[in-house]
Amino acid sequence: QVQLVESGGGLVQPGGSLRLSCAASGNRFSINAMGWYRQAPGKERELVAVITRVGNTNYADSVKGRFTISRDNGRNTVDLQMNSLKPEDTAVYYCHASGYSGNTYWGQGTRVTVSS
Repeated sequence: QVQLVESGGGLVQPGGSLRLSCAASGNRFSINAMGWYRQAPGKERELVAVITRVGNTNYADSVKGRFTISRDNGRNTVDLQMNSLKPEDTAVYYCHASGYSGNTYWGQGTRVTVSS
């Protein structure tokens, strides 16, 4: 089993920045990819960004050039640096991990609100 704990959400004005962090514990050596999803009110959960253990990344088109995902395999953390935030980025952000065996894990979510 793997446990994921997120931190770093909050309220920010449009154009501002936030950094989300996620720490993995438990059988963390079974983890391949880690990433972030988000779910806005009334919408389905969507992929924001993902990074593999070797550092390959993929981003949603809506966040390319504004968000950066990074990972520290030694500390078992994954961060999401979010710049130039827009009101449409408002959502609950979930940390996600997928294992080599096909298992998937989710954090409890952290709320990000972009509003003036």
